[in-house]
Amino acid sequence: MRRLFIAVAMAAVMLISASQATAASHSPTGEFAQFAECPLNRPTIEFCIFSESNGGFFQTGKKTVPLKNPVILQGGLEFVSGVPKFFGAENGDTLSKTPQPVPGGLLGIEAPLWWPQFLRDLFNETINNGFTGVTATVELAAPATSVIVDPLKFFTGQPDALVLPTKIKLSNPFLGNNCYIGSNSNPVVISFTTGKTSPPPPNQPIEGALGNVTTNEAGTLLTISGGKLVNNSFGAPGVNGCGGLFSFLVNPFVNSIVGLPSPAGTNSAILEGKLQDAVAAAVKATEP
Repeated sequence: MRRLFIAVAMAAVMLISASQATAASHSPTGEFAQFAECPLNRPTIEFCIFSESNGGFFQTGKKTVPLKNPVILQGGLEFVSGVPKFFGAENGDTLSKTPQPVPGGLLGIEAPLWWPQFLRDLFNETINNGFTGVTATVELAAPATSVIVDPLKFFTGQPDALVLPTKIKLSNPFLGNNCYIGSNSNPVVISFTTGKTSPPPPNQPIEGALGNVTTNEAGTLLTISGGKLVNNSFGAPGVNGCGGLFSFLVNPFVNSIVGLPSPAGTNSAILEGKLQDAVAAAVKATEP
């Protein structure tokens, strides 16, 4: 089943119309240029993956953080007994560490909704950029090989189309450099689907979307754009490491602001953007 991904993709089109490697990056060109970090030094890699999420949000407890800055997921796939196995980017940057501003900052203060929009924007921007401003960065909390990217489940709307074991870093001068929701030993595992979720109460099901599927003329590059990956069934633990030596005081303070720990059924995440998959041999063939 060496060409399972393309076979599934072509069928779907007809129906609807980590490894921290130290190897050098590659230099594909043309329509494959974005796959420079595909782990092509693994001779068994069959497909290159590049995903850019530029919309959506993640919500834990009482805080909702919109994705204002693009987040990149990149790597490659090979199939073992028909099961896709993900391998991370060759430079180790499998999931980009992209900070997102947390609305309301450290104190959770936001402008009232009844204020004029220009005044709300000015106030919120001042809070986010000042000393009380906080950014949240989603990071992998396990090796890249723990990530799941399953092409068949993307097209059929099943759970676990994309699974990310994560931890969320909260950054602020007061919080220090090691303030996290989740950890390597206790990750926040988010299983995304393009179908409908089945969350525990009190969350209600939400619907994802596959998006628009196109291929290049040779059938070696698949692009899914305008899709929506969703999950609202994961749980989130309390923070750890906030405030350095004073974490025993700061952790409870941050938990009270964010609303942590928050059990399954009280959190949600949505990723919107573009996923591209290419035949590895075609990518490699474009290198100078």
